[in-house]
Amino acid sequence: MTSEVLDPSGHPATDTGTFSPFRYPVFRAIWIANLFSNIGATIQSIAAAWMMTELTTSHQLVGLVQSSATVPIMLFGVFAGAIADNFDRRRVMLAAQVGMLVVSSALAAMTYAGLINPILLLSFTLTVGIGTALNSPAWQASVRQQVDQRQLPQAIALNSISFNIARSIGPAVGGLLISMWGVSFAFLINAVSYIGLIGVLLWWKPEPRAIERRAILPAVGVGLRYCAGSSPLRRILLRGLSLGFSLAAYQALLPTIVSDQLGGNEFQFGLMLGLFGVGSILVAPFVGPIRRKLQLEGILALGSLMFVFVLSLLAEVRVVWFALPAAFIGGMAWVMILTSINTAVQLRSPDAILGRCLSIYQAVTFGGMALGSWTWGAVADWRDLPFALHAGSIFLIVSFLLLRIVAPLPKPGEGIIQD
Repeated sequence: MTSEVLDPSGHPATDTGTFSPFRYPVFRAIWIANLFSNIGATIQSIAAAWMMTELTTSHQLVGLVQSSATVPIMLFGVFAGAIADNFDRRRVMLAAQVGMLVVSSALAAMTYAGLINPILLLSFTLTVGIGTALNSPAWQASVRQQVDQRQLPQAIALNSISFNIARSIGPAVGGLLISMWGVSFAFLINAVSYIGLIGVLLWWKPEPRAIERRAILPAVGVGLRYCAGSSPLRRILLRGLSLGFSLAAYQALLPTIVSDQLGGNEFQFGLMLGLFGVGSILVAPFVGPIRRKLQLEGILALGSLMFVFVLSLLAEVRVVWFALPAAFIGGMAWVMILTSINTAVQLRSPDAILGRCLSIYQAVTFGGMALGSWTWGAVADWRDLPFALHAGSIFLIVSFLLLRIVAPLPKPGEGIIQD
């Protein structure tokens, strides 16, 4: 074998810098289109969360907005992974994007007509979540068809940057749209944002993959058995579950923290989310070097400590401006944790079942987030917001220390798959 590796376009894959995946036209086009789609999704997310604070005073129902977006990933994600491995991943992504376009358009129309109540709002966000669950494994697994194996960690990091750029731009734009034209217009913008990615997916013609099709349930079984039988993956998934449950305290309770505890408005809510995204963007290019220096266990420990600080600070402040540093640091910690876990799973999963392995990871991690969103909302209703935030901090510390003993993360090179 020669030392020179060819990329999917037939060019030498020698540049492995942070932004090297951008030299692949397909990756670049999908990345740009996905950025605008992510901005639309972020706008819809904050619009739905803020609208729920106007429809009800229940912290639990507000928390369920976040849960409704993540529960489908937990319930249907493993089946979506099998679909991504059994069929052309581009076509799977197209079907998901068209479905979300239709549902988001209906949500915008019904909101404009004044027909939305808490149950309908949760139903729509749940349906969009199903589309996300179908799209996500196919999208993440398709990265290997867009760039060379050497650029895979950089491509994953750049996709994370795209998501977090949306987190920085989307909230500010969403806050302005809601304050100037209302929630229905924000929902409409999200519907329009799917069109660009649909167009790029219609244009992209990847090389056909060798697909060994199986019935869905047996295919799911293969993925589950592989993840259960791989000690490195099993330990990573357990960490993802625990961390997802803890991190959900921030995402689920932020709308009521801003509106009730801090007395903020929709623009300040958008500003908090925007700073979260800025923190994510700034740290994302350095996640790889930090992970190489601290190893996987170290970077997750650092991210967890930062999140403990975030939750503790939010529990004590009563003015929005004092809470802004928590949002910025929270974004940094979030991307350090989730990007590192995602990369660890991808590098330890065979390409033939990559979609299933990724979907199982997402089902576990986002299932933890969905359960955490409901739990921390219920705790806030039972006591109050500061108590729930402190409880989230304590759980994060205790669970991390315990799992570090009973389920230590893989050491460098352990379980890595060389395709």
